[in-house]
Amino acid sequence: TRGTVTAFSPFDARADAEALRKAMKGMGTDEETVMKILTSRNNTQRQEIASAFKTLFGRDLVDDLKSELTGKFEMLMVSLMRPAYIFDAHALKHAIKGAGTNEKVLTEILASRTPVEVRQIKQIYLQEYEANLEDKITGETSGHFQRLLVVLLQANRDPDGRVDEGLVEQDAQVLFRAGELKWGTDEEKFITILGTRSVSHLRRVFDKYMTISGFQIEETIDRETSGDLEKLLLAVVKCIRSVPAYFAETLYYSMKGAGTDDDTLIRVMVSRSEIDLLDIRQELRKNFAKSLHQMIQKDTSGDYRKALLLLCGGDD
Repeated sequence: TRGTVTAFSPFDARADAEALRKAMKGMGTDEETVMKILTSRNNTQRQEIASAFKTLFGRDLVDDLKSELTGKFEMLMVSLMRPAYIFDAHALKHAIKGAGTNEKVLTEILASRTPVEVRQIKQIYLQEYEANLEDKITGETSGHFQRLLVVLLQANRDPDGRVDEGLVEQDAQVLFRAGELKWGTDEEKFITILGTRSVSHLRRVFDKYMTISGFQIEETIDRETSGDLEKLLLAVVKCIRSVPAYFAETLYYSMKGAGTDDDTLIRVMVSRSEIDLLDIRQELRKNFAKSLHQMIQKDTSGDYRKALLLLCGGDD
């Protein structure tokens, strides 16, 4: 794993539960203790702490965090307590709940997760919410954007194997004809090829496409499509090229300019902290000449900032 958060050792769930109870009991809360414990234990350990907390005190740790903490710091700590496998399902449920759909969340999660992860998300969604994720998403989206989401939800991308150069050439030509050479765009061809071919195959297709057309595939998508479909196609292409680079860009834009997109910042920091946050930090440094640590430092404040910096795990 290339995460910044790993299993803490020596780990004692009961001792952590007692320290957390003490930090939140009585007048005022000791935020420092709460963040130190929750950002330095991995998700499995946090679940053990929650279970010990209930056993020892008959209280729900998440409920206590919600009542003792406030604002973005509370949001971050509660997100850390969500079991890893429920995290994505929960984010998707909230993205399609109530008035208006958060297309950004659908795009980010479904473009970046592996087929195995997508299958797990669907299963968890069904267990937790007694609803079919695909039905929910199709009920809230439309057009080619919806179709690409459905293709990604099938989680049937070809497994990586030997790359067939003949098929690479063929796919690159099909994409060229469906976009640059056509009056109007044949979106379906883009959806099928980008949604179903293997990662190593598509990386070769992108190179071949550049040779044939003189354009990067991203430039064509930019010109030929628009709106949510364009964003989703671009996210898929970026994740095929490099998932850490995609998340580095996501984090960069969540903090660039006026105001911070805290939902995105928290979601990415929490969901990638045990997977590839070290790689994401490297990519951010490489592609934007900025360090994640310094961006967080500049863009956030208080306990929220301290906790994010602990998750970030160092400066590049």
